[in-house]
Amino acid sequence: MAIRELLEAYSDAVCNVDADAWGATWAEDGVWELPDYPEIGKITGKNNIVVAWKAAMAGYPGIIFVATPGSIIVTGDTASSRSYTSEVFNDKDGVTNRHRGRYEDVLVKRAGKWLFKNRRFKNIHKEP
Repeated sequence: MAIRELLEAYSDAVCNVDADAWGATWAEDGVWELPDYPEIGKITGKNNIVVAWKAAMAGYPGIIFVATPGSIIVTGDTASSRSYTSEVFNDKDGVTNRHRGRYEDVLVKRAGKWLFKNRRFKNIHKEP
């Protein structure tokens, strides 16, 4: 349940464009990989990840982001998970976009709290 709550907190922070809440879901030594977005690529370190996210979010005003877990496997204080995302937003020209994707995650439990250690995103479907 705590990992599901982490995923939901991440989604809520995206919808509210809340960088502090979004950043709180990441481990300090986290890695965010977005190979389908070469302009972003792979970012290491929570501070760098949050800076990149803030810049990226400028292009997604009014976004609705929902993530649904596909699998969660816990082994002690580490876990792996897979989740599927659905995003709806208007682009700069006012066109409604619907994107679906998949995150493959590695999570760590630190000081009793689950955090994202590595998130790797892959686009599944884009509909302008």
